[in-house]
Amino acid sequence: MSRSPRSGPGKRCRRPAARSRPRVPRTPPPPALQSRPPSKKLAATLAEEEARHPGRPVAVFCTDEHRIGLKPVTRRVWAPRGQRPTALGHHRYEWLYVTAFVAPATGESHWYVGNGVSKPLFERLLAAFAREAGAGPQRTLILLLDGAGWHTKPGLRVPDGLRLVYLPPYTPELQPAEHLWRLVDEPIVNQHFKTMAEFQTLIEARCRHLEDDPDTLRHHTLFHLWPHRTKPI
Repeated sequence: MSRSPRSGPGKRCRRPAARSRPRVPRTPPPPALQSRPPSKKLAATLAEEEARHPGRPVAVFCTDEHRIGLKPVTRRVWAPRGQRPTALGHHRYEWLYVTAFVAPATGESHWYVGNGVSKPLFERLLAAFAREAGAGPQRTLILLLDGAGWHTKPGLRVPDGLRLVYLPPYTPELQPAEHLWRLVDEPIVNQHFKTMAEFQTLIEARCRHLEDDPDTLRHHTLFHLWPHRTKPI
C-alpha cells in the first residue's frame, strides 16, 4: 500500500487548492450578414427604363455560368433493399462552361457553351445575347448578375439596350439562374463519358431542350420577389 510523501512528522503534503478563475463572458458570435434581396433595385431600374422609353418592351433577365466536365456528377438513386447501386467514374479534369440567360417571368432563355471564362469572352456573349434577344431601340433588357471579375467594369463593353444590375457580394442564393444547373446536370448524373466531344454533344442537346421548355425554367427561377412590368406593353 503506497502512501503519499510526508513533509514532516505526521504530516502529509497537500496539493494547493485550485484557485477559481474569474469567468470571462464568452463573446457571442457576430450575427450572420443578411443580404438584402435585389428586388427593389431591379424594380427601380425597371420603372426607370419604362419611364425613359414609354411603350418600349422591357424584359428582366439573369445570368450565370456553370462549370461541368468529365469529372463525374453523382447523386443518390433508388435501389432494391440490400443492394448498393454502382456508377462508373473516371476522374478527368476537362471542363465546359455553360452560360445561361433566362427571364424568370416568361421562361425565355438563351444558352451558350464554351471552354473557359474571361472578360473578352463575356463581352462576346453579351453581344450575342443582346442580338438574339432583340436589345436595342425596340427592346430594353435588364440583366441581373454577380460581381465576378469578368462581369464587371472597367473595360467591359455593354451593348446598347442592355443594363446590368449586380447582386450584393456573396449572395448566390439571390440568383435565380443558380436553379438551372440541377436541370442541366440531369442527363450526366452517374454517367461515364469517354470523350469530351461526346459529353459536349449531350450538354448542347440538353441546353436546346431546356430552351424549348420555358414553363419548366419559369417554375424553377421565378422567385416571389422577382419584379414585373409596371405598365402593360
